[in-house]
Amino acid sequence: MLRIAIKMLFGDGARFYGILLGLAFASLLIAQQSSIFVGLMSRTSAFIRDTPQADIWVTDPDLLSVDDAKALRDTDLQRVRGVPGVAWAVPLFKGLLGVKLGDGRRTVCEVVGIDDATLIGGPHTMLDGQVADLRQADAVIVDNRRLARELRMATGERGPDGKPVYRPMRVGDEMELNERRAVVVGICDNGESFQYAPQVYTTYSRALQFQPAVRRVMSMVLVKAEPGHDPTELARRIEERTGLSALPASPFEWKTIGFWMRETGIPINFGIAIALGFFVGVAIAGQMFYNFTLENLKYFGAMKAMGASSWLLLRMVALQGVVAGAIGLGLGLGLASAFGLSNNPDRLAFVMTWHIPVITAGAVLVIVVGASLISMIRVIRLDPKSVFQG
Repeated sequence: MLRIAIKMLFGDGARFYGILLGLAFASLLIAQQSSIFVGLMSRTSAFIRDTPQADIWVTDPDLLSVDDAKALRDTDLQRVRGVPGVAWAVPLFKGLLGVKLGDGRRTVCEVVGIDDATLIGGPHTMLDGQVADLRQADAVIVDNRRLARELRMATGERGPDGKPVYRPMRVGDEMELNERRAVVVGICDNGESFQYAPQVYTTYSRALQFQPAVRRVMSMVLVKAEPGHDPTELARRIEERTGLSALPASPFEWKTIGFWMRETGIPINFGIAIALGFFVGVAIAGQMFYNFTLENLKYFGAMKAMGASSWLLLRMVALQGVVAGAIGLGLGLGLASAFGLSNNPDRLAFVMTWHIPVITAGAVLVIVVGASLISMIRVIRLDPKSVFQG
């Protein structure tokens, strides 16, 4: 009988494909929009992941995210170093500065100043040059992520149409940061960031030269815990002794993500799109599955007249829903994955974690169960005599 239920499902081609279309579209929209949302939120904390050397990030207590600018006092560094369990603590500068490119164009970049002595906090993936090259005069390392878009240098040549020909920045190129000379000694490759500005690494002391004179300049303190010391417990001691905020890397990431989720309309916008996909699936797949059951009531009635129990008929309806749901879910997730793989990761924020297929499957299950329950009511109430009377 269950085999007959599958044949009934595949036999009604128009309604079967309509059910698949509704479920696949709902799965596609839910998975795609969820993946883009996760991708965008993960980019907000990309700088923390690109600085894996630190166990703990010490910041101003009022700092809202890793991109928030609330400078610390220079004496705070020594106070943090004096906390038992701290293996090392180094300063970090992070701020936006104006940059003048070699062809005279101007833009904005995010300057990251790392510890002069240890170079802790520098980029971990170098495409050209070495982090140690920052010890050269006026040296900076440029992130490769946005070279093809904002940070491009003119070659000095002109094309056939008379317009300048641009090329990506490379080692040896020069630029001006806040009207001070800077020489590119390396190209790094960091993860895509939520911020639009390209990243430029230099030493902490040189970053202070680029930065306009202000009383406080240190953005954060990077801390490494001594072996055997729990970073969470050490962070608590740092907060007690200094009054500053101290968070391990993972909680700091979630704090940054939480800020963007609370203070922007991104979750609401993506939530509306995801809800729309769900309700479209309910409207299309639910209606098509209900109509499919109505069309086959005469067959269910005949089976019931021949002795089939209501429980068996309900199992047949449930099996039809599960099969249609599984195929529709597979099609939707496959299309969403293909969409993510076919796009440039530098331009499209797309991260499909294992949670997303599970959530999508749950949404499809709700749609299928709802449609099946409505259809089951008609099957249970079906009177076999009505089949022969019709």
